[in-house]
Amino acid sequence: GQTILKSPQDLQVYIVNTNFTLSWNYTGNDTNVTFSAQYQLLGYLETNKAQWKELTGCQNVTGTECDFSSAITEYYDSHNVRIRAERREEVSPWSSVFEMTPYLLAQIGPPGIELQSTNGVIKIKISPPEANQVRKMWIADLSFKYNLVIWENSSNAEFRSQSIFPVDIIDDLAPETTYCLKVQATLPLDMKEGLFSPIHCVKTTHKVKDLLCATNVSVFALNMEFYLHWRNQYKQHVSYNVQYLIGHLKKLYNDYSSKWVNVPGCENITDTKCNFSSVIRGSSGFYYLRVEAMNEYNKSCFSNDVKVDPLVTNEIGPPGVKLDISDVLLHIQIFPPGGSESETMRNNYALSYRVIYWKNSMNNEEEVKMKEIKQTLGTVSDLTPSTLYCVKVQAFSEIYNKSSDFSKEECIKTPGDNILPLIILATFVIALIAVLLVAMPLVFALYQAYSKIKYVFFPSCQPPLNIEGFGEQHFSSPYMSATEELVENCCILESITTEEVNQTDSKDYKHCKQSSRDSGNYSNDDDTSGSKACEEKLEKEIV
Repeated sequence: GQTILKSPQDLQVYIVNTNFTLSWNYTGNDTNVTFSAQYQLLGYLETNKAQWKELTGCQNVTGTECDFSSAITEYYDSHNVRIRAERREEVSPWSSVFEMTPYLLAQIGPPGIELQSTNGVIKIKISPPEANQVRKMWIADLSFKYNLVIWENSSNAEFRSQSIFPVDIIDDLAPETTYCLKVQATLPLDMKEGLFSPIHCVKTTHKVKDLLCATNVSVFALNMEFYLHWRNQYKQHVSYNVQYLIGHLKKLYNDYSSKWVNVPGCENITDTKCNFSSVIRGSSGFYYLRVEAMNEYNKSCFSNDVKVDPLVTNEIGPPGVKLDISDVLLHIQIFPPGGSESETMRNNYALSYRVIYWKNSMNNEEEVKMKEIKQTLGTVSDLTPSTLYCVKVQAFSEIYNKSSDFSKEECIKTPGDNILPLIILATFVIALIAVLLVAMPLVFALYQAYSKIKYVFFPSCQPPLNIEGFGEQHFSSPYMSATEELVENCCILESITTEEVNQTDSKDYKHCKQSSRDSGNYSNDDDTSGSKACEEKLEKEIV
């Protein structure tokens, strides 16, 4: 008949900075029940190896919540928490386990605030949420950003929100008016928003208008050249000092009023503008500028601060353009804004270029075409011969959502149509080749015929003198046979012995003479030797 105690339910852990609170529900009707909790530090250990320990601050608790801030010291490790009900010797089963990682579950506490009303403005000084605490959940105080909500203390108040620095000035306030405000700390990188501070109220004073102060302070920047402009409303002699402050100093919780530095070249000037490009070091970080006005009695007055974020404040100027043209392409060379020496413009803005081009003709309906390129060299094809093309280029940065004005229009005319001259040239070359192919064999054949005729009718060599005129026959060519002439074979014999001898002599003489004629067609030397042989033979036979 013994009653079994019920387990606590709906465990919750609330963490603000380093303050831990455990709460639960208990539905049992038992009286004189207390509650005790345990925790388990997991860390790198497995759940079944980690030991359960008593949760300090949550032992024998009579209510349904307890503070165990002193028990937890490892804010980035996982923990398990459980609780049970107890009554003398009786205990309930353990509740379901609540798992938590303190840093992820924790909320940022409210910051501290100090206010001072002076000369129509409110000076505010903020202290971080865990100021003057030894144990901290949020280690980097400089990572905090602060949101301010301010409103007039009236029935129809309008709330105004703005970001502020730990040491800042709230201006644009109505004089002699009570304002209430609260401040919240945030960690943007961790996507955490803290609790608002308690509401503070303060009454503004009347602002003394000083004509000595510079007004309408503004910044003009083009292609990383920075100028500060302001207006002078003081009628007497006045000189100015332009001062700047490195932006990160405003993130500190200390007073930065002594950290302002004069801009070189803008000290004790009477002009109402100043080139402060020399103090902009690179593209990272931001700056604040102000103008100190001084009269002839050494009285000074400071203007309002102006924030300068170089890459955001700066404006992009128009690029330079140079055109060149070939037979089929229009070449566009782009010079980045700021010139070749402006590395900041090229490296940080990741510039792209918007190229606009069109035919500059009398027809106003000609289509304007556009192309976007990332390089500084572009081309346009499909050009019309003997046409004037005009181009203008705009630089833009997608990262910073900035664009320049368009460059000055540049125009260039394409050359005339070169197709017809090319066709004429090609036709001439082809005809010349054809003529050469036909003429060369004909010329070769004529040359060969001429050579043969010349060789036959006009030989270059002459027959020997001993042959020339022999028998009154002209040997003009070795290839033409001589006309057979009737020659009387005569022979004078001084003495005839017998008829047989006469016949023999006559035959031999004829033979010798015929041999001499035949041999004359082949060799002059052979003819001479042959004639001599016949004569000797005849002489011997006659003898």
